[in-house]
Amino acid sequence: MELSFFTRGEGDVLVPTELACSLWSDDQVHGVALSGALARSLERAVTETGRADLRPARYTVDLFRAARMQPCELRTVVVREGRRLCLVDAVIEQGGEPVARASGLFLKPSEPAPGAVWEPEIVFDPPPLELAPVSDEPRVPLFSSERIGWSTSFGEHQNGDRKMTWQTGMPVIPDEKPSPFVAAASIADAASMVTNWGSNGVEQINTDITLTLARTPVSLEIGLAATDRISSEGIAVGTATVFDRQGRLGSVVVSSIANAQRTVDFGVHDFSDDPRASGA
Repeated sequence: MELSFFTRGEGDVLVPTELACSLWSDDQVHGVALSGALARSLERAVTETGRADLRPARYTVDLFRAARMQPCELRTVVVREGRRLCLVDAVIEQGGEPVARASGLFLKPSEPAPGAVWEPEIVFDPPPLELAPVSDEPRVPLFSSERIGWSTSFGEHQNGDRKMTWQTGMPVIPDEKPSPFVAAASIADAASMVTNWGSNGVEQINTDITLTLARTPVSLEIGLAATDRISSEGIAVGTATVFDRQGRLGSVVVSSIANAQRTVDFGVHDFSDDPRASGA
């Protein structure tokens, strides 16, 4: 297996590898891979404008059609470039039909405003170093639930507790190390795992991702901590805080719909050695 979500095809075509296959279906690309590919495409478009002074601040993905394990063609367009911002859109197509789209807002940093403004004093700690040594090398995701603590054993976290995850960004294509932004954008899809994973498994499938970043991650190691969840009549909205080894850096919001007839049940099979595990 290639240690990447895709291999290069012709032009702007990416071909999914086994690592991109979702746990929902053997013929479906998971959101982690799709989000990584879209974020990479947006970032490359900004780079091509020559704007090295901008950094990602808001990234939104719509996962409106199941992407199959087939070649994906990416198209990007710069919607607006100004002195302090750049807005870029990207679309993934299969067989000429769009399956996912993304929008990225890149902003120019400046001196902070001088006034005092409230911010919560919340700290989310990464797993202990004996479980997760500092490294950008890909590894099995770690999860934590309130009564269990950090581990790679998925089955023991199948409960109704609040959850966190700690993951390392995987390459989108072979021999190309992802940027910290692409890593965060990929892992942001796992907000659905930490907000929708309950006592029966994952019974919701997310339809979108909105990632906001006040700063760029310091490395490819990214943590997500569930901070809110609201559900009604099969629709759920989950919110997670994004953090790294230096602290909080942003948030992720995902919307999801009930998919209980195809539950990803970690109580039946522990996916801890399955490379697809972070991409339900």
